[in-house]
Amino acid sequence: MTGPIGVLVMAYGTASGVDDIERYYTDIRGGRPPAPEHLAELKARFAAIGNRFPLLEITMQQALGLERELNAAGSGAFKSYLGMKHSPPFVADAVEEMRRDGIRRAVGIVMAPHWSAMSTDTYLERALGAAAEGGPVFTFVRSFHDHPQFIELLALRVAHALGRLPGPARERAMVIFSAHSLPVRTEADGSLRCLRCERCVDSCRYRDGLQETADLVAERLDLEAHTIAWQSAGRTADPWWGPPLEEVIRGLPAGGHRGVVVCSAGFVADHLEILYDLDIEARRSAEEVGLAFARTEMPNADPAHVRMLASVVREHLEEATAR
Repeated sequence: MTGPIGVLVMAYGTASGVDDIERYYTDIRGGRPPAPEHLAELKARFAAIGNRFPLLEITMQQALGLERELNAAGSGAFKSYLGMKHSPPFVADAVEEMRRDGIRRAVGIVMAPHWSAMSTDTYLERALGAAAEGGPVFTFVRSFHDHPQFIELLALRVAHALGRLPGPARERAMVIFSAHSLPVRTEADGSLRCLRCERCVDSCRYRDGLQETADLVAERLDLEAHTIAWQSAGRTADPWWGPPLEEVIRGLPAGGHRGVVVCSAGFVADHLEILYDLDIEARRSAEEVGLAFARTEMPNADPAHVRMLASVVREHLEEATAR
């Protein structure tokens, strides 16, 4: 195949402003508008972070930076495209733009480090569904949670966050690595399974991926104490994967901890789940039990993060070619 390789950078999506919040969450809920009280709560959360909606701009900068990094040698061999799951530009729109540009070969990468059938694969399904109408031919990066450059980036961020804690709190600090919780159901044998996943191992791979990220960073920094927890669970009748981040934080003083650093390793950009769920809710939980609190800065479009993404794409294409 000739011509540039398309790079489809995919992310969850975001409301574009206050007036778009209802539309955005209606799309997330499969066309069912949120209840009035739920919508009011969501608007209050966005108001609490200054009605900021930064995800689209950040992801756009990540995509443009990735294209620049991949073309650093001046070859022009790559062209990036941005596709969102729940807001414009949608994944299908990006695939259509690829076709108009004559892209015949493409690689897709989701701005989420850990694989999950319930989350990551849904992006792939949308891209493949759109590509079935006339291309391009896709391969996909499944995860990058254990990539050495990703681990190094997180290690630097964790070390910096630990350094912001007061001395006594730093010496007895717990580092919590978090990711977005997923809804689960309990099977007859007592095992947990993510809703809409076919096998219990799907949820386990998501959990184990987060644990592997945490352990690799902890090894890199020789951390004395670290654990994983789950954040941003939805307000639904279904149970969600736990333990919840706030619950873990509130239990830390009983173990002698005086400070906590939260590394939201399942996210790579600032948005509501960081700016509200961590900076407001998680911080409040820590303060209520007398813990010093810090969280790691998100990768966003940091050059080190963009270089890592470029390495992931290059390595994926090399492996795909070898296969």
